[in-house]
Amino acid sequence: MGRLLALSLLGVALALLGERFLALRNRLKASREVESIDLPNCHLIKGIEAGSEDIDILPNGLAFFSVGLKFPGLHSFAPNKPGGILMMDLKEEKPRALELRISRGFDLASFNPHGISTFIDNDDTVYLFVVNHPEFKNTVEIFKFEEEENFLLHLKTIRHELLPSVNDIIAVGPAHFYATNDHYFSDPFLKYLETYLSLHWANVVYYSPNEVKVVAEGFDSANGINISPDKKYVYVADILAHEIHVLEKQPNMNLTQLKRRCKVTPNQFIKLIIDPSSGDIWVGCHPNGQKLFVYDPNNPPSSEVLHIQNILSKKPTVTTVYANNGSVLQGSSVASVYDGKLLIGTLYHRALFCEL
Repeated sequence: MGRLLALSLLGVALALLGERFLALRNRLKASREVESIDLPNCHLIKGIEAGSEDIDILPNGLAFFSVGLKFPGLHSFAPNKPGGILMMDLKEEKPRALELRISRGFDLASFNPHGISTFIDNDDTVYLFVVNHPEFKNTVEIFKFEEEENFLLHLKTIRHELLPSVNDIIAVGPAHFYATNDHYFSDPFLKYLETYLSLHWANVVYYSPNEVKVVAEGFDSANGINISPDKKYVYVADILAHEIHVLEKQPNMNLTQLKRRCKVTPNQFIKLIIDPSSGDIWVGCHPNGQKLFVYDPNNPPSSEVLHIQNILSKKPTVTTVYANNGSVLQGSSVASVYDGKLLIGTLYHRALFCEL
């Protein structure tokens, strides 16, 4: 009787593990392939060889790139090189990417930048917020950008128990931001278990010098975050649910889920970039998430860029602007536009500059 019970329990456990495994493959879109959609005037950006996971562009055309992200188990083309912040002036006739110097005292050797966001204060001071993973831990770094010297002055490092697995950030003040936690746990094994079991424990946190709180939760894996031009709505990409959540910002900075969700089933949204002139959303996507983590140079991860219009309507318009099977660009993560120019970044590969 005891052996029969043990075998029954083993069978149930194996069946559950098998079901979870198949569900995870479906969430990763492990069998999806893309057909290439090319743009005519594109070239790879010189100097970006090992990822440009996030991009943010100032109104004056200065674009910031977060480069060199590393994670345990994630492929890297420059595993021993620290990350950095690059800048490109999109108003130049032939823009080129230059690495910004960072003030003394900041630990450059362990710099591992992830999501980034800029904030322009009333006195025109530009602040750059950077999600950082030094030694695979979680911090938010705040810099002041000195444009004349192409220099970042480090102002503050933020650590907090409510920021255990930070992915992306949107600055809403000189020391205020919303940030996504793509997992509830910080431990790598518990992160994997959380993903495998689809616990939906990821969240969004609001941070200010006076208050830190969870303002939205229940996400499968909260990734990219951004805010509408009128500052009324916050958009959150739930990468494994293949959804963009529309959240309304309240006076107390809490976020309220609206009924509207943009769901594009085949895609795993990464970073969300807002076109300030139109409110449209530009998204870098992973068409097949499994290829990102099981890297095969003969079958590399593909890239895809979506343009989403009328996100607040019942039926937003979703257009695939660019797609590539990995022969040019591997593992796209972000797409940003400025004055007819499109920048496409990747998790750990190159970056693409296109004239639209």
